[in-house]
Amino acid sequence: MAKLKTITRRKSRLEMLKKLAEMLAEQLEICEEKSFASIAKQYRETIAEIETIENMEIEGDELANIITNREENGKSGAVRKNRSGTL
Repeated sequence: MAKLKTITRRKSRLEMLKKLAEMLAEQLEICEEKSFASIAKQYRETIAEIETIENMEIEGDELANIITNREENGKSGAVRKNRSGTL
């Protein structure tokens, strides 16, 4: 298993967060009862951040796909050049 230090130097933020989540999950299984709550909180926050980043990537891809598809089909974009807002 790669160390977090190695991953931090070579990987993306998402990969670092996933490694951190893995490490926190391992700690949750072996930690003392008094440490459980703080590790569990950090684990939840890490998972939430991972989900946020992954959702941003998915949404960005969908938007890019729509724009590319419209351009390939010769459809107009969201802003029409001949309607600049002047009357």
